[in-house]
Amino acid sequence: MSRLTEKALVSNFKKMTERMPIEKITVSELCRECGIQRQTFYYHFRDIRDLVEFIYSSEMKDVLKDNRTYETWQEGMAAILKAIRGDSSFINATYRSLTRDQLESFLYSHIKELLVNVLKELASGHMVREDQISRIADYHKYAFAGVVLDWIKNGMKEEPEEVTAQLETVIEGSFLEAIRRYENQNRLEKLEAQ
Repeated sequence: MSRLTEKALVSNFKKMTERMPIEKITVSELCRECGIQRQTFYYHFRDIRDLVEFIYSSEMKDVLKDNRTYETWQEGMAAILKAIRGDSSFINATYRSLTRDQLESFLYSHIKELLVNVLKELASGHMVREDQISRIADYHKYAFAGVVLDWIKNGMKEEPEEVTAQLETVIEGSFLEAIRRYENQNRLEKLEAQ
């Protein structure tokens, strides 16, 4: 019963976002749409923001699958874009609401996860620390997420593969170059410490 209730809340909430801004949706209205008591909603979620977070974490958690290597990162990025486009009505409602930070958080975490895996693979055999890999990933995640947010804002017209190909062209070589710069910095620090 619990899973069915969650599904009903998610489904009805998404339908409601098609006809009104998220800020206007109340727990009472959502419960009326679902035919459930308010207490039932609060058994599952703290508030509407918690429901939005649940939607992002549950429905898009496996979007990257195995596309986390240097050879397949473009497919992973395209998978993120396809998942966004596949739920465009909800994504647009989130983008245009106070819950936009949850969309951004989703993008940052998934893009960083993708980038860290790619960077670890590229850094293999190089003298680079984990925190440095994380910094490189952080820098690029903001650039990637910015491109995705612009894509959403402009109506998601370009195909996901096209957006990903443009990203690849812009960043070509930058991962390895950043790794090499950190490696050189680390070697110099090691020499100075001797």
